[in-house]
Amino acid sequence: MNLFSRKKKESQGTVVQTAQRKINSPLAMFSDVSSTAAERELFRNLRKSVPVIDAAICKLIRLLGTFTVTAKNSRCQQIIDDFMSNVCTNGTGTGINCFVYSYMESLLTYGEAVGEMVLSRDGKRVVALYNASVDDVEIQEGSSPLDLVICTKNDGIITPVKYSNLVFATLLNPEPGTVRGSSLLKGLPFVSSVLLKIFESIKTNWERVGNVRFAVTCKPSDNTVFTEDSARLIADEWSKAMRSESVCDFVSVGDVSVKVIGAENQIPDCDVPIKHLLEQIVAKLGLPPFLLGFSWSSTERMSEQQADILTSELEYYRTLLNPIITKVIRTVLRLEGYTDGFAVEWDDINMQDAVQLSNARLNNARAEQIEFETGKVKNDRRD
Repeated sequence: MNLFSRKKKESQGTVVQTAQRKINSPLAMFSDVSSTAAERELFRNLRKSVPVIDAAICKLIRLLGTFTVTAKNSRCQQIIDDFMSNVCTNGTGTGINCFVYSYMESLLTYGEAVGEMVLSRDGKRVVALYNASVDDVEIQEGSSPLDLVICTKNDGIITPVKYSNLVFATLLNPEPGTVRGSSLLKGLPFVSSVLLKIFESIKTNWERVGNVRFAVTCKPSDNTVFTEDSARLIADEWSKAMRSESVCDFVSVGDVSVKVIGAENQIPDCDVPIKHLLEQIVAKLGLPPFLLGFSWSSTERMSEQQADILTSELEYYRTLLNPIITKVIRTVLRLEGYTDGFAVEWDDINMQDAVQLSNARLNNARAEQIEFETGKVKNDRRD
C-alpha cells in the first residue's frame, strides 16, 4: 500500500518543464480558447453548403463499423452486454453505438468531442450517455499540460465541472503545446469558398441565360404614326402570348424582330475547375472518389493502395475511441463492484473485393500444396 501511495504522490507532484507557466489571473481563462464560436459556425456551414463534405463525414462514421467488449468473467460479460444494448443515449437513442457515432461526428467536424456519463439518482449505476455540445463547454489546461479541465459556460461564467471523473473529452490532432484539436475540415474553407462562388455564378448565369428573355423591336413604316400607346399595346400582347399556358401567336404590323437576350453568349466551361477543387476536398477528407459518387478513373474498383490508406485512417479513428469506450465500461463495472479486465474488439475492416480475396486464398492453398508435394518428393528421393 505504501508503494502505491508513493506513486500517487509522485504523479501529483509531476511538473512538465517544457510548458509555459500560467499566470493566476481572472483574465487567464480567456487567453486559451479551445475553438472559437466563429470557427465552429464556419465548419457547420461548410457541411450545409458543400454536400460532399457532409457525405464524407457520414461515410467515415459508418465505415468505422461496430465493436464488441469481451470479458472473461461471465457476470461481467452479462453486465457489459446489457449496458451496451440498453443504455440511453442523449434522451432519444438506445445503445452505445449511437453515442460513439455522435461522439465521432463532433470529433471530425470540430476537432473536439465531449461526453458525459449520467448516473442514477442513487449514484450506483450509469443510466445514460450524453454528447455535450462543443458550444456549451470549453476544454482548458489544468495545473499541468497533462491535465485537461472541462468547463461549462453558465451565464458567461466559465466554471470547471463538479464531477470531472464522469466527463471526458478527445482532441483530434492537437497542436503541440495546446489543448486545441484540429478539425478534419481544416484547410477547406478557402477551397470551398471558391467552389461555392462557381456554383453561385452558374446559378446567376442560368437565371440570365437559361430563363430566356426576349427583345422585341418594332420598326414602323414611313406612313405609320408610332405612338407610346402603340408600343405599350405591342408589349402587352407579347406578354400575353408568352404567359399563356397554350401556344399562342404574336401578330403585329410593321417590321418586328424578336431576339433572345444573351443567346450569343456562352456559359464558361466549369467542369475542369470544379474537378480540381473537388480533388482537393476529397484528398483532405481521405476517402476514395468513387465512394462519394465521382468517376474520375477508368476503373470503379478500389485499388489495393486506396484500401490500405482508408483502412489505416479508420484504424486511427478507432484508436481515438478506444480510451473513451474503455473508460465508460470500466466505470460501469466498478459501480457494480467488479474490477475484472476486458477487451474492446472492433469488426475487421474489409475493403477488398470478395472475388479477389477468394482467388488469393485459392492461390495460397495451391502454393502450399505444391510446396508440400515438392518437399515430399525430395524426401522420397533421399530415402
